[in-house]
Amino acid sequence: MEHYFTDNRHLKENRKEITFRFWCFDYSFITDNGVFSKEAIDYGTQVLLKTICEREELGERVLDLGCGYGPVGVVLKKIYPTKAFEMIDVNPRAVQLAKENICRNQLEADVHVSNIYEDLHQESYSDIITNPPIRAGKAVIYTMFEEAYQHLEVGGKLWVVIRKQQGAPSAVKKIKDVFGNCEIIKRDSGYYILKAIK
Repeated sequence: MEHYFTDNRHLKENRKEITFRFWCFDYSFITDNGVFSKEAIDYGTQVLLKTICEREELGERVLDLGCGYGPVGVVLKKIYPTKAFEMIDVNPRAVQLAKENICRNQLEADVHVSNIYEDLHQESYSDIITNPPIRAGKAVIYTMFEEAYQHLEVGGKLWVVIRKQQGAPSAVKKIKDVFGNCEIIKRDSGYYILKAIK
């Protein structure tokens, strides 16, 4: 079985365009087989975007961890054009789509393949944002949380969206163990938005 968190470039292509309107901006995305939520921007991502934008807390260097075809990075870069965005994913097909979608929406970001934090282009970040790949399992997801601490500047923030039924309570506990804090800043239709500060 193929997963969106693997190198699945050999899958048959089935590219399509989807559109998304958020905060008075219209976005266009190309998606394909083998990427997460290819039919539409998933609801958890929408809740995450809305929560971040309402709080207006983004710092200067943002890491979109597990960017997929790019909805988080593309939307936030449009809204915060002066911020520096790095977008990474382990899936080369997703990264290629994210590069195209950044260009498609007339934006600029550093988009490249990286297995979690293995190949980063910045020493530290003000924000790490992730909609973690639940099907990759706890070992992968908890590594994302644990190593986020090392890659954030002091005062930097980890933002996570996760469903209650897919382990939000245990994710809160794990992040608290790593950061010493974890706030549930939004609950919406079973999705939790978590924020931890280094």
